[in-house]
Amino acid sequence: MKTVKNNFDLKRVAAVLCLTLFSYAGATYVSSSRAQVQPKAAPDYEYLVGATLWTQTSAEFRALAYQSFNYARLLFDRDLKSKHKGKMKRAIVVDVDDTVMDNSRYEASLVLQHKDFTAADFTDWCQRRIAGALPGAVDFLSYAHSKGARVFYVTNRRPEDRECTSENLIKLGFPDVSDETLLLRGNTSSKEPRRQSIAARYRIVLLMGDNLNDLAQIFEKKSIAERSASVDSMKDQFGSRFIVIPNAMYGEWESAIYEYDSKLTGEQKAVKRRNALKGY
Repeated sequence: MKTVKNNFDLKRVAAVLCLTLFSYAGATYVSSSRAQVQPKAAPDYEYLVGATLWTQTSAEFRALAYQSFNYARLLFDRDLKSKHKGKMKRAIVVDVDDTVMDNSRYEASLVLQHKDFTAADFTDWCQRRIAGALPGAVDFLSYAHSKGARVFYVTNRRPEDRECTSENLIKLGFPDVSDETLLLRGNTSSKEPRRQSIAARYRIVLLMGDNLNDLAQIFEKKSIAERSASVDSMKDQFGSRFIVIPNAMYGEWESAIYEYDSKLTGEQKAVKRRNALKGY
């Protein structure tokens, strides 16, 4: 009887061990499975809050926009009074997004909805046709057009955004908007070929943009130090032929911080932003 009892006790112990191991394995599997289907972490756009708020709420941003377009008019008037050889018509070349049209509501939506930029979402924003005009932009371009200049809108919006972009510009009162003057992105993001096509037919008086790439090819795909060196090498062009509109929300300046690596995670980008800071 003692032997039978011992065997029975051993069986009970073995059963308990099996149940324990099974439960542990099951819990591990469920935990592992859940880990595999966890949604992608939402991007941390907190660093964009200040830049977007500054654009949307600060009187300083409005003042800088007015200052840029008022100064553009002074330069344009100076050119009107000067004598130029040849009979090429004058042209003003401007970027669209955050140079003449305000996209800060789209940037704010990325922050509020914890979403990454996607071409599809940006097209949805364009289709809404609710972007506003930067202060002073319509007045200056209308004035230049009234004095005989062609206005060219050179943008890296995609061809499928042509109609909504054109309608948004016209709705805001921008002049000279047509298929000829609205030059969207083609096979390359570089604007140099489009600028050259304009320069072949017109004399470009001013180029305006929120990104150095809007002004000249020399600034494209350069490191932080190289971009600064290129600005120094062309310092005489700023305030005479180039006018930069302030944009702290996004731009090539940020891509340079990430070394143009589009595969970086949000965490990796945050590290690079921190590492780029210069304290004391």
